[in-house]
Amino acid sequence: MTHVFHRQPKQKLPVAVGGKGIELFDQDGKSYIDASGGAAVSCLGHGHPVVIDAIKRQVESLAYAHTSFFTTEVAETLADKLAQSAPGDLNHVYFVSGGSEAVEAALKLARQYFVEIGQPSRRHFIARRQSYHGNTLGALAIGGNAWRREPFLPLLVPAHHVSPCYPYRERREGENDMQYAQRLADELEATILELGPDTVAAFVAETVVGATAGALAPVGDYLKRIRAVCDKYGVLLILDEVMSGMGRTGYLFACEEDGVVPDLITIAKGLGAGYQPIGATLCTDRIYDAIVAGSGFFQHGHTYIGHATACAASLAVQRVIQEDNLLANVLARGEQLRAGLRAALADHPNVGDVRGRGLFVGVEFVADRNTKETLDPAQKTHARLKATAKQNGLLVYPMGGTVDGVRGDHALLAPPFICTPADIDQIIDRFAQSVREVLPVA
Repeated sequence: MTHVFHRQPKQKLPVAVGGKGIELFDQDGKSYIDASGGAAVSCLGHGHPVVIDAIKRQVESLAYAHTSFFTTEVAETLADKLAQSAPGDLNHVYFVSGGSEAVEAALKLARQYFVEIGQPSRRHFIARRQSYHGNTLGALAIGGNAWRREPFLPLLVPAHHVSPCYPYRERREGENDMQYAQRLADELEATILELGPDTVAAFVAETVVGATAGALAPVGDYLKRIRAVCDKYGVLLILDEVMSGMGRTGYLFACEEDGVVPDLITIAKGLGAGYQPIGATLCTDRIYDAIVAGSGFFQHGHTYIGHATACAASLAVQRVIQEDNLLANVLARGEQLRAGLRAALADHPNVGDVRGRGLFVGVEFVADRNTKETLDPAQKTHARLKATAKQNGLLVYPMGGTVDGVRGDHALLAPPFICTPADIDQIIDRFAQSVREVLPVA
């Protein structure tokens, strides 16, 4: 009998009792390679002594102080470090407790910015199909995850969705990267014009799409073309890097690889590596200055924003990533992981695509490689793969509804940045074994 209201109350879960490096351990002594970092969270693995020590020292001096009364040295230092690392003039950091909160803050800040500068008609937000921006009502409204949205549609504010950058399925025959990117930018522009340019506040996109569609990276200069459309009509660009940011793609901010600076960017997950709950919204000087010169008050806030202990953990995580040169390891191990998966599953008829950036890798499954027909949703392939991999001592993050919220299956792999070549080989072996058990080759 449990009094915990679990996500799936009918499911009996093992009890996690420990973790070390890239492994977790349950109460029966079984070990699991954490090849998804939970939900792309545990980028330094488990039990990292530097982070644990930083948390202990912070708790001993000051665990928490409400941000309406005080700032803290550790919050100021972490904000300085993030501002110095962020591209462009994303110099202002608003701390929250997680990814959904970061997106909520970005949406409200975008809206308040336009109110402050005398453009209150800007109220519409445009995002993409098959995106995910969080589970609070505002973030859920913006997101394009049909399955998550459906039960709550009557509660959601209206949002507008354009096509994702999904070359495996949506690039036309004979269309190159440049042509495909331009077609998507044209679609965004047409949507802005249809709504009325002076009514659109922001376009919201995951730099690399995470859980909903499985590590979809932008093609070519897609984001630069999107940036140009936003600039043309005075629309803010909000990039959601809750899952793909903080080194997951081999860059501290994933958009660095694309040479694009958004107006607002959201981060979480890898920011604190799971050692403490923390997220953040960063904004440019222009947005910050408009608030300061106007009302002087961001009309938003939560009890635990800027939590001192969470900031201390995050600061330690970011220092370890830098001092141990882990971004270079992410790039190298990511190449190894994608190449190894392609080789190990090259002859498997149900493996359609292996994609991603850095240690952010998606594997999409199909019924037929040539037609890209999806597997029967009733088979719940993603759920069976998760369970089978877990039995084999491997934690991965599969999901269904990859294509349209109903059809399609994929698995997301996001192992810790500390993985060795031998660790990656073991992940590949266990994953390929699990795939073959769930989808046997005749």
